[in-house]
Amino acid sequence: MKRPTIRDLAEAAGLSVATVNRVLAGAANVRQPTRERVEDAAVRIGFYGLGAIRSRMAAARPKLRLGILLLQPHRAFYQSLAHHLREAAARSTDAEIDLRIDFLEDLSPQTTADRARTLASTSDAIAVTSAVHPDVTRALEEIRAAGTPVFAFITPLTASGEVPYVGLDNWKVGRTCAWAIDRLCRPGGRVAVLMGNPRFRSQEANEAGFRSYFREHGAPVRLMEPQLTFESAAVAQEIVEAALADPGLTGVYVAGGGVTGAIAAIRQHPRQGEVVLIGYQLMDATRAALLDRAMTLVIASPLERLCAALIDGMVRAALGQGGPLGAILPFEIVTRENL
Repeated sequence: MKRPTIRDLAEAAGLSVATVNRVLAGAANVRQPTRERVEDAAVRIGFYGLGAIRSRMAAARPKLRLGILLLQPHRAFYQSLAHHLREAAARSTDAEIDLRIDFLEDLSPQTTADRARTLASTSDAIAVTSAVHPDVTRALEEIRAAGTPVFAFITPLTASGEVPYVGLDNWKVGRTCAWAIDRLCRPGGRVAVLMGNPRFRSQEANEAGFRSYFREHGAPVRLMEPQLTFESAAVAQEIVEAALADPGLTGVYVAGGGVTGAIAAIRQHPRQGEVVLIGYQLMDATRAALLDRAMTLVIASPLERLCAALIDGMVRAALGQGGPLGAILPFEIVTRENL
């Protein structure tokens, strides 16, 4: 077979020979989708210059520095997020991304504000997972006013939507958990509710949606007042151990922060498998708890899709491109039977 020519490549890509020549030459005035069409066509027909095309594409891509501030590094969920974020950045075809991921061990508002300012000073866009507090809000307003796009990741930062949010619809998450409690717990039982910190808007919406379901449907369960875990598994374990002393306890809802502590408490109690435990995120600890019936149901974030949506939005914001920047993705419901 004869070697494919530039004219063959242009025909396969549905473009003019002149446009294909500009791609091959690395011209700056060629849109990225056009370069990708030429690359795809080159792969299909076995064009000899595929390596050169890819090299030109890489050279033509804008170079961006993106910064992401996540919570405590010892928590498996945030390590998993970091892994998927790095993969999403590496897969991006719209820019060459230098991704920096920082973790917050100290969750105090002032520390969060200071770390966000530091990250923004060397980034073209930043994303933050944080509780809402005046110190944090002020810092993010300063960063945005200086021209650096800011994103809220996993938990919203504003009610107005001024800061694009990438995460779940937490109101629906809470109502779905309430629906499960309603159907799985025996009537008249007590349900313990745990929150990490109500200043996390995601957790606040989780708990509000949860209670709204019971107000609307009048389900025959008795909800206990939320108790704070301060994002600590040890505190969550103590709370659940105390709650289990009540023989009327039929369910535990972890609206955020401390699910591994709740699992540990139930595993040590003779009523494991009897008390319904519902919480968040599919990871090694919650997967094992589902399998041994210490946990009943998990609401899981689609991490790969969430991270891809965040990186895509940050790139478009940094490049000044239009379109919606935030994204609310559907969550996954996981039980022992669909692992």
